[in-house]
Amino acid sequence: MDGMDGLTVTDCERCPALCESRSRIVNGTGPADADVLFVGEAPGANEDEQGEPFVGRSGDVLDEVLLEAGLERGAVRITNCVRCRPPENRDPTTEELSNCRGYLESEIDAVDPEVVVTLGKVPSQHLLGRDVAVTKEAGNLSDVRIAGEPRRVLVCVHPAATLYDRSQRGTFEETIATAADLAGEGAGEGGQSRLGEF
Repeated sequence: MDGMDGLTVTDCERCPALCESRSRIVNGTGPADADVLFVGEAPGANEDEQGEPFVGRSGDVLDEVLLEAGLERGAVRITNCVRCRPPENRDPTTEELSNCRGYLESEIDAVDPEVVVTLGKVPSQHLLGRDVAVTKEAGNLSDVRIAGEPRRVLVCVHPAATLYDRSQRGTFEETIATAADLAGEGAGEGGQSRLGEF
């Protein structure tokens, strides 16, 4: 795949609008063999500036709730559907999501997590391939094939939702706790071996 070195996209010019609005490509961070892989939508201004996903206020909320669930940020992998900041922080287009899909699939495949957690509507719909009512479906676990491999995908509200609507905080905390439990179940069992069962 053009411009990908291991888990890092080093060069990509597929989306002219994103190439224009980004100052850098924002790759995933965290261990290459993490049990939990979080997928957000796209980098925002802070992420574009610092070159890391989920920094700023959303990142603070995520870090705080990870710690409450017994997970450290350094133990999980965090990435986005699209690796370049969309102009004016708009949602990525279907074409942009599609252009970046191969990179995301390669990353999921290489990391081989116990659970993929989608943070918000765009990544939930992108990976589940259907409309998702995130606030109603948060905490729901789905078995999905991603790049031909069976994966467990856990729908989660975006950490920013907890800043705009305090009532979402409990839902967010419960979903992250579920992710921690799922990761704990699989730890030391040789990765995805159980997935052959479904």
